[in-house]
Amino acid sequence: MRIDFDPAAMPRNDFYRLLTATVVPRPIAWVSTMSADGTHNLAPHSFFTIASVSPPVVQFSSVGRKDTLRNVEATGQFVVSFASERLHRQVNDSATDFPHGVSEFGAAGIASEPSVRVKPPRVADSPVALECEVHSTLGIGDSTVVFGRVVHAVVSDDVLVDGHPEIARLQPLSRLGKDEWGTVGGVRELSRIRHADWQGPAGQQ
Repeated sequence: MRIDFDPAAMPRNDFYRLLTATVVPRPIAWVSTMSADGTHNLAPHSFFTIASVSPPVVQFSSVGRKDTLRNVEATGQFVVSFASERLHRQVNDSATDFPHGVSEFGAAGIASEPSVRVKPPRVADSPVALECEVHSTLGIGDSTVVFGRVVHAVVSDDVLVDGHPEIARLQPLSRLGKDEWGTVGGVRELSRIRHADWQGPAGQQ
């Protein structure tokens, strides 16, 4: 038996909790921005994915109007730093609702470093950073999707194997439902099947 849920008949927060508990795991964009007056901001956003490969564009959604979105609209730049398992506490600390004008870097003691192509700083201890210029934004209901063209990327050599980022070394964090966080756990390798090699549906071979 399955239970039906009608989003139009449910309180907004109840359906939000259902969505975030079932669309899992969600990668985390640890987004740093800079305000027009030069204040640095850092916040995790778990509605995050790749939008395009050529040009390289990533996207994240801001639910409501927060400092990240205001800064992106004001300056047209942001950085996505990789949220790794060993930085779990710092990622969570940066989600604290500090007053407007307070930098999460300073308040949470998170080390920063200069970016190469954009003004917002990167998280110094993060193994990967994607420096972005805003491509466009799209308002949908109470949220805004931010598309950022990646203009520079940096990857720590200690997470690379033969020049490629290795999942066991990256150890990404993800968001689940409620206050739950996910780590990689087991990893399976399964190659995509070419039609020439197709032998029928799984379970019938």
